[in-house]
Amino acid sequence: MAKTGFERNLQYAKFSAYGFLKNLRFYEPFMMLVFLDKGLSYLEIGTLYAVREILINITEIPSGVFADSLGRRLTMVFSFLAYIFSFIVFFVAQDFGILLMAMVLYAFGDAFRTGTHKAMIFDYLRMRGWEDQKTHYYGNTRAWSQRGAALSALIAAFLVFYNGSYAPIFLFTIIPYVLNLLLIVSYPKDLDGPRHTSDKRIRDEFAAVLQSLAKTMKSWSMVRTISSQALFSGYYKAFKDYLQPILQTFALSLPILLAYEDQERTALIVGIVYSILYATTAIASSNSGKFSERFNQLASPLNITLVVGISLGLVSGLLLHLTYATLAVVLYLGIYILENLRKPMSIHYVSDQMDQASLASALSVESQAESLFAAGIALLLGWMSTLFGVGLGILVVSGICLLLGLVLRLPTQENRQRR
Repeated sequence: MAKTGFERNLQYAKFSAYGFLKNLRFYEPFMMLVFLDKGLSYLEIGTLYAVREILINITEIPSGVFADSLGRRLTMVFSFLAYIFSFIVFFVAQDFGILLMAMVLYAFGDAFRTGTHKAMIFDYLRMRGWEDQKTHYYGNTRAWSQRGAALSALIAAFLVFYNGSYAPIFLFTIIPYVLNLLLIVSYPKDLDGPRHTSDKRIRDEFAAVLQSLAKTMKSWSMVRTISSQALFSGYYKAFKDYLQPILQTFALSLPILLAYEDQERTALIVGIVYSILYATTAIASSNSGKFSERFNQLASPLNITLVVGISLGLVSGLLLHLTYATLAVVLYLGIYILENLRKPMSIHYVSDQMDQASLASALSVESQAESLFAAGIALLLGWMSTLFGVGLGILVVSGICLLLGLVLRLPTQENRQRR
């Protein structure tokens, strides 16, 4: 079979459109700036992010079981409804308590979406006999997510610049999410999973999936595999929004656009940088399969990208502390690029070792581990940034994550032979 032996058919277009619409999150390039604008401290922001990730962590396994037992499309519909309600609450929220409520709704949306849609893609590849194309296929569909994010950043910058406020970006995000909900309903029924037509009672379905999941997680090597993948993705989730205050500092230091208000100047710079960044991450994601083929085993590029990615964050924090904002921004962008380069490889690597009978549940475990790492890192990063400033906060937390990454690095064939 050819290296890219899959067909770009209607379902491929639907998977791609899903990612494109899902990432039309007009609020995303400004999320932390929204919180700072509402008067929250970095510790309070870190707490919001940690609560979101902990709630995702709590509901990930039930969401995967729900998807495997009652159907993935229904699970995805529930997810998008939770997202839409969260956007409405974010729009009206003015204090920490209401923002916390919005985060709870958002967490439910994330928990019921992540592993579920990946399982639909991988089931589709299995039914088509394209299982060896996981990295290529997922990388190409994920690239459309990044293209959506690139367009979203430009539209969001225009909305903030035109309205002079961050608030409307949450309402405008409802439009693509309603479209995505309708798209999910149009998916073929056979992507609901192997159990959706079973005549067993729901309790028996839940029990069967949980037993399969427990079998998957008994292996220490599987736990290590998931932890290694989840560390960098959790690091990325916790760190990615800190690009926004860095860009704000960068934008306000530029001797241009002085006729505009600070928020308008920041909106333009953030929108342009994020758009270029997501266009670049789309290229990285679509080339993940080609990159992985340069190595004899997936563990090698996964280990390399983990160490390099966290190291970029560490050096970026140091440069920011030393007031080299431009260089800090450039290196920080590398974290985004490497996450999208390694994500298709890591999902391929992890899913190959999972029990296929409970794939959505098992992939939810992987997402749950990401959330657990992200919660701890976000809380620590918020605390350090409040105490010592953003630059030193990034430096210290990146150093801790780098040490942990070295401990959790995936074993290669060479390492196994030495043992």
